[in-house]
Formats: sequence, C-alpha cells, structure tokens
Amino acid sequence: MAYKLIEVSCKKSHNDFLELPVKLYKNEPNWIRPLNNDIEDVFNPKTNKLFRKGEAIRWVLFNHNQQPIGRVAAFIDRETAKSYEQPTGGMGFFECINDKDAAFLLFDACKQWLQDRAMEAMDGPVNFGDRDRWWGLLIDGDFPPNYCMDYHKSYYKELFDAYGFKPYFYQYTYYRPVNAQDVDPVIWEKAERIAKNPAYTIKSIERKRVKQFAIDFKTIYNNAWGRYTGVKKITDAHAMALLKTVKPILDEDLMYFAYYEDEPVGFLIMLPDINQVVKHLNGKFNLFNKLRFLYLLRVKKICTKAVGIIFGIVARHQGKGLEGAMVNELAKKALRDDFQYKDIELNWIGDFNPGMRRVAEQIGGKVRKTHVTLRYMFDPTKEVTPPRRVS
Repeated sequence: MAYKLIEVSCKKSHNDFLELPVKLYKNEPNWIRPLNNDIEDVFNPKTNKLFRKGEAIRWVLFNHNQQPIGRVAAFIDRETAKSYEQPTGGMGFFECINDKDAAFLLFDACKQWLQDRAMEAMDGPVNFGDRDRWWGLLIDGDFPPNYCMDYHKSYYKELFDAYGFKPYFYQYTYYRPVNAQDVDPVIWEKAERIAKNPAYTIKSIERKRVKQFAIDFKTIYNNAWGRYTGVKKITDAHAMALLKTVKPILDEDLMYFAYYEDEPVGFLIMLPDINQVVKHLNGKFNLFNKLRFLYLLRVKKICTKAVGIIFGIVARHQGKGLEGAMVNELAKKALRDDFQYKDIELNWIGDFNPGMRRVAEQIGGKVRKTHVTLRYMFDPTKEVTPPRRVS
C-alpha cells in the first residue's frame, strides 16, 4: 500500500498531527485528549529550552486516500545524548493504525534522521523534555492517564517489539484510596523516629514563599536525582520555572519539604490530577476554556485524585526515616473528613529506584499502570544496558 510521509511544517500538517489521536481513540473511553498547547510547546523553540542544544522534527503519515494514519517525532538533545555509552536520541508522540508497514515507516524515519546526526541508538516513546511528561509506552493498566502522561493502544507494544525495540527500564504508577487502612506500621515508626530528632522539620509548601521552595527543590533534586544516567541537574532558573508552572494548581496540602537544621534534604511533591478537568476542554485552552478550567478546578473542585509527581531525599539523609515523616504529615490532612482527594496515584516510579518502590508499597500502594521506556540499538550486536546511577 502506498504511504506518504509529510514533515510537519504548515498549519494543516500541525492540525493533522494534533487531530490524528482524536480519530484513533474515539472508541477508547479512558483516553483523555491532551491540551494542544502542551503538545505544541514541546516543539516550540521559544518554550522548550532543549532547542538551545538540540533539534526536533515531526511527521504525519498519510494513506493512498490522503487520510492521516500515523504520526511521530524525533529529537536530539546533544547534552543528554553524550551521557550514554552510545550517543542516544529520542522518538515519541507515536500514534498509528494497527499496520506494521505504516509503523515501521515511521520508525525508519526517526532512525535515519538520528543516524544522520551521529546517534547510535534511540529511546522511545519519550519526550523532547523532562521525564515527567509523555514518557514511556503504556503496556498494562487500562485507566485514564494522569496529566501529560501517555495512554496507548494495546497493539503498540507489538509494533515496537516487532521493529526491535528492547526494554530499557519500566515505570510504575501506584494507586491507593486515601482512606484505605493498609499502611505498613514501619512508616509510622519512621515518622516517630524523625519526630524525636529536633534537628529535622517537615513543612508544607506556602504560596507566599514559592521562590524559596523552588530553590530548596533544586538543591534536593540535584542531590537525589541528578546522579542518574540521562537525568540532568537543574538550575535556580529552571526550578523557578517549574514551580511557576504549577503555582496556579498547587495545593498546600499536597507538597512537603524536609529540613535538617534548616538545610533542605527531602521533598514529597503531589498535585491535583488536572486531567479530570482537561478532559472537558477538548484540547483547547482559549480564554473561555481557561475560565472554565479555573471554575471546575477551584469552584466545583472536581479533582478527586492527587498525583505524586516526585519524591526525593538527599543521599546522606536516606535511610533515616524522612519518607515516613513526610507521609505522616500528609496523612494528618488526608484523613480529615473535608479532604478533597479520595484517591492517590504515585506517578512514574522507575524500576531502577527500589527505594521509592518500597515506600509506595509501604503506604499501601499497588501497581496500577506500567509504562516501559524502550531502546533501539542501531548496531544490533550491542546490548541494551539498564540505567545506572552515577556519582
């Protein structure tokens, strides 16, 4: 069958790229259409800092009737690419009909584009940006996606496997009802241990002090997460931009920071799952929908699920019990009758992070969704090695 691959470069092709998933998922009740702005910002050099040292390209695939049947993007961040044993680029935003020839054409386009830029492997489906968005192939758990997380057709795994992608690492989303009574007693023992040490304090975030919390976030993040392969350390400006982004939706009952003698040493960051609002906006974020968003979020308070975005403790304070102390502070508010949220999902916990997986299980979480980050080696004689922690 004749297919035609078109680079996204005009208004029509941009629209085709955004609208294709609407057609593919029209009979999938759990799919939630992302906001167009959130997708387009990834590919806008004015909003995505990775364009400073990288580049990206998008394609839409058409059948012989000139109907879009697939899409994909390829991208390279040269700074991150160099952190791997083989220079590695990325592909993502893959959507396609259940047709191996069509899918392979899209994969081939990404491979060739990356090879032309001296890459030796590609990860996918991933994001041209931070790992907390659009990262990994959903392979288990037919539930609505959290905000800016991928939901995929069940046959996508077969297409990736057939092409030769191999698992690089798995990402788990844990779920628990807020009022479930199945927390491991060790959590409360850890909380009590910290409570007896006056050098430690736990604080919930305050809107009026967001700037200071942003700086504290950077300090903790760089120590706890910046030592993993492929994870870049962040600057003060980046941290401020991140918290500025979430400030309109942050809930002071959902974010906690730990300090040791006033030095920031840990955080537990959760947010309302605003996909419960986004699903009513049909991908548009015009003025009317912005007002509607605020109404549904703040007046109607329709978000009943909180999502754990990131958890971290600096290396020298791990094993002290801080995770229990922060969970205990959350529990004090979560167990009140007026607590807005009824369910919690802990988002994006990698299989390379057994400590966080253990915490998720200790608080009664059960794996609800599994995503996998895949890697395709351009040299088939080379093996895919899992992420490693670096000093």
